[in-house]
Amino acid sequence: MKAGLYLSEKRVSVGELDKPTLSDNQALIKVSYAGICGTDMMIYSGKHPRAKAPLAMGHEFSGVIEDINGKTILNIGDRVVIEPTISCGHCKACMSGQTHVCKQLRLIGIDLHGGFAEYVAVPFDRLHLIPDALPDATATLAEPLAVAVHTVRKSNLKVGDDVVILGAGPIGLLIGLIAKRAGANQVIISDISPYRIAKAQDLGFIAMDARKGRVIEEAMNLTDGNGVDIVFEVAGSQETAKQMVDLAKIQGQIVVVSIFKIPPMVDLAKMHFREISLTTTRCYSGEDFKTAINIMAKKEIDVTSIISHHILLDEIKKGFSLMEKPDESLKILVQP
Repeated sequence: MKAGLYLSEKRVSVGELDKPTLSDNQALIKVSYAGICGTDMMIYSGKHPRAKAPLAMGHEFSGVIEDINGKTILNIGDRVVIEPTISCGHCKACMSGQTHVCKQLRLIGIDLHGGFAEYVAVPFDRLHLIPDALPDATATLAEPLAVAVHTVRKSNLKVGDDVVILGAGPIGLLIGLIAKRAGANQVIISDISPYRIAKAQDLGFIAMDARKGRVIEEAMNLTDGNGVDIVFEVAGSQETAKQMVDLAKIQGQIVVVSIFKIPPMVDLAKMHFREISLTTTRCYSGEDFKTAINIMAKKEIDVTSIISHHILLDEIKKGFSLMEKPDESLKILVQP
């Protein structure tokens, strides 16, 4: 079968893989759409600690069941979206129901071949039926939306709270949409990309150009000098690691979503004297994933607004080239 393969640092190419052979309790999925995300870019840049070439990346994907091996309520022809996390099932986290923080957590598209291919073999319990009202392309965004759902649920957000989101990429924008749905008052988003700043404005957020160096000052003006209730850090830079502390109000909360490539310096003394709490997030739970699907099916938020490009699998090089240009792209969907 055809696949878009990560070969080495900054090298992807269309090649071939053997069509998957099903193990017990797996379904063969004919991929409909797969999204390129920040983790794929980390793999592409050669900086992911687990991903090994050659690899068909892509952990955000939807498809149609073409074959089944085992007993299941699923049927050939069902449209499904894939929850790509695979846990060990027996560590302490798994035994307590927290499978998303499994000590040996793996992901389809990172540790195993994923959605940048014509077919993927997926365990039954990683498949979610796509509601009739939900198009395949939209359903593909269940995975990043689940990240946003999980992030807001991990926060202390209450109705009427003010929030700042540092980073207006797809995850940052989705967190903003979920925060608004959860009752946030002012949602302030900063970024250095004019394209992404404009997108944030289009979505109704208070958008700030971080290049002007006035994010903290402007946020303080909007909150009577108090700072915001919740800061969501989604950019992963030293600058935003500094800003997140200065933006939080007394007894506010910082939620770190980014995976920092370089450990940042954080002013713990400032946090100490203002009793600021720090929370981190990883992936999402199965319940978060189901919630994301339901939100999209009910059209409670418009996730399609973050889709900037549709490309064919044959154009995989173009897709990664575009993703290196944040002034031109957000979420790119690949269609095998």
